Amino acid sequence: MDLLETLVGKGLRREPLSRAEALAVLETSDDELLDVVAAAGKVRRHWFGRRVKLNYLVNLKSGLCHEDCSYCSQRLGSKAGVLTYTWLKPEEAAAAAEAGVAGGAKRVCLVASGRGPTDRDVERVAGIISAIKERDEDVEICACLGLLSGAQAGRLQEAGVHAYSHNLNTAEAAYADICTTHEFSDRVDTVRQTKEAGLSACSGLIAGMGESDADLVDVVFALRDLDVDSVPVNFLIPFEGTPMAEKWALTPQRCLRILAMVRFVCPDVEVRLAGGREIHLRTLQPLALHVVNSIFLGDYLTSEGQAGKADLDMIADAGFEVEDTATTTLPEHRRRSKTPASDDEPEHVHGGAARPPRPSPPARADLVTVRRRGPGTTLPPNA
Repeated sequence: MDLLETLVGKGLRREPLSRAEALAVLETSDDELLDVVAAAGKVRRHWFGRRVKLNYLVNLKSGLCHEDCSYCSQRLGSKAGVLTYTWLKPEEAAAAAEAGVAGGAKRVCLVASGRGPTDRDVERVAGIISAIKERDEDVEICACLGLLSGAQAGRLQEAGVHAYSHNLNTAEAAYADICTTHEFSDRVDTVRQTKEAGLSACSGLIAGMGESDADLVDVVFALRDLDVDSVPVNFLIPFEGTPMAEKWALTPQRCLRILAMVRFVCPDVEVRLAGGREIHLRTLQPLALHVVNSIFLGDYLTSEGQAGKADLDMIADAGFEVEDTATTTLPEHRRRSKTPASDDEPEHVHGGAARPPRPSPPARADLVTVRRRGPGTTLPPNA
């Protein structure tokens, strides 16, 4: 396909895609899927070789959030039945982090539910980081605590945080459809605050919430304009007891096209296969490794993932290798200086050739397993 040859060339040269080109990736047919994955794989291997970076989540404080994000099992009024607990003690968090590192994780992501931390919460997290670093001073620490001020971002950087994660989730035009207690601009501001504090910016999206192709392209272009270092791509986990429990709009093929589009738009960025991969990609997970260069190991915040050993076996069987601590993830040019990619086509594209809608897959609520092990329980974590 001429399109794919063009996209590979642009990816290798770090030339920005147009929105029309990004939309075209999402509009490819299932017959073209392997060609799309192979093309995205060329770009992935050029910048990241065959390395897979492993990240491990530690849910420091679960549930009881006062925000109304309709996709979230921890939202205000959620009846999802997930684990709820207040802040883990430093030694509990450190033990959970140590299990992830022992399983192969290079980065530990510390997450807490809520709109955003108080200054006291930030100090609490600083103490947790200290406890983790006592056990392994080389582990990368990423924090994900919600909306953040510049001063709080600076304090986290002083405490040893390498990166801060705060997803945009969906396009600005669609944001009010998924949340009313804060705005898209609040999330953008937090990403900018963390970058100004010297933290590596991690921000991504959730696919499968009823968004259009144009919405997906818009949010990925917003992430490119913010010049983030890593883009987690989540696929909606339709928890029973949340407003999106019946949203089963994704197929494995659709997920692969979305991942490929993200890779072409953000060729030299860490693209992370995140929540929902087991549910929606299922047996096609290994194909996704040809597009992404990063995954989460083991369980997520409130749902269980596949066994950590199964993740490692999948990586090895697909011909990839786990990235070690001696390797820097990002290409050298992204470490030295960051120049936001230009966009010669600023207008939103909501057109493109019409294609017949693909039928929605049947609901598979049996695939969603609420986490009942690890932090907040007496059972060992999955790593």
